[in-house]
Amino acid sequence: MRLTIGDNVPLSPGRWRLLDGRWPRGWDGGMRFLDQPDVLAPFVAGNRSRAFGAGLDPFAYERVTGTLRSLYDWPAAFRAEGDRLLSAAEEHAGRGRAVSAGAALRGAARWLHFSTLLPHPDRQATARAARAADRAMHRALALTEPSAERVEGASFAGWLRRPAGADASGGTADVAPAGGAVEGSAVAGGAVAGGAVAVRGGRGAAEEPVPVVVVVPGLDSAKEEFHAVADALLARGVAVCSVDGPGQGVMAEVRAPRADFPHVLGEVLDAVAARPGVDVSRAGVLGLSLGGYYASVSAAYEPRLRAAVAVSGPYRLDWDGLPLFVRDTLAGRCGSVAAAREFAGRVDLTEAAPRIDRPLLVVEGGTDAIPGVTGGAALAAAAPDATLLTVPHGDHLLGNCRPDWLPRTADWLADRLGASAVATAPRRPR
Repeated sequence: MRLTIGDNVPLSPGRWRLLDGRWPRGWDGGMRFLDQPDVLAPFVAGNRSRAFGAGLDPFAYERVTGTLRSLYDWPAAFRAEGDRLLSAAEEHAGRGRAVSAGAALRGAARWLHFSTLLPHPDRQATARAARAADRAMHRALALTEPSAERVEGASFAGWLRRPAGADASGGTADVAPAGGAVEGSAVAGGAVAGGAVAVRGGRGAAEEPVPVVVVVPGLDSAKEEFHAVADALLARGVAVCSVDGPGQGVMAEVRAPRADFPHVLGEVLDAVAARPGVDVSRAGVLGLSLGGYYASVSAAYEPRLRAAVAVSGPYRLDWDGLPLFVRDTLAGRCGSVAAAREFAGRVDLTEAAPRIDRPLLVVEGGTDAIPGVTGGAALAAAAPDATLLTVPHGDHLLGNCRPDWLPRTADWLADRLGASAVATAPRRPR
């Protein structure tokens, strides 16, 4: 993969290194978000419900964040917890315990992803953590869900997962210790390199292809974060393709964010259409936070989408009003303040919203108010076939009230995509 930022501008790894042994100043020459006084406690508190909603153990979150002296310590502390779970996974796999190993690997993926949330100046370390989270989720799926397939293109990377009973291969997984380690390379030829997992058998593809939903993360999130969303859709007979797009997860080091996201979603649907057992004519998209904008603008211009959901998504951004955290994060992922300002100016659904001629569900938290962000109520008012679901006590991403919106949202999508299979038992432990 060529190291680029955006479509044509090269990204030099050296630009992220320390300058004369000191961290550089903010992108605009002013104070960094991380250097603000008394910022640690509000950031920990502000991300608590997000962490719990993503599946991080609440007691571990309190333990890990309780050791922090400043936000500069956040990445290493969260990576250490992820590494601890990776070691536990290797121990479980060495004893042939695939379920336990898979659960530990999924947990590791979450913690490693959460280590990347900050606009930390060491972008190389952030990129390494994102790749480690991606590998951990890969290893988890290889152990517990070997029918999951990697899908990727020039602008995205992700996983296609099918609901129980709709697996393309119908294979089962056996666990054989491979020096006590779970290898992280792709399933190829029916085996994971190193011999940790062998996939065998097969009932053949499901007789009837199932609908699919593309799950799109936000500004500082990644495909490893929204396990509960994916599991809710899988349980309702819907395949899920969770992706990192430009500026997200493993793509953040090689592609800057793109406001013209329908091009990215088109690439994803093209890739998914080539896989068996999935009906792209019954495709939906669910985006969270900035991903809500990506989902909405895609629904306006990608004809293959049958329905869309925007969770905590912006209708419009005002660069000058945005919090320093958002501006620093955008500048880091776009490559400069000028590029970030230009990107923010394009996050505007004024023209796109009236073009959304398919069902759109807008999910909002009543307490979610971010300076410089016009929220989803404006989108629901402007889109012709929109439904607004507001949870009065919900915060950003509604991690503090998941039972109040996620089941209804998953049911809404499954109904509009014509899903018929419904799981009768949990697919796997979260």
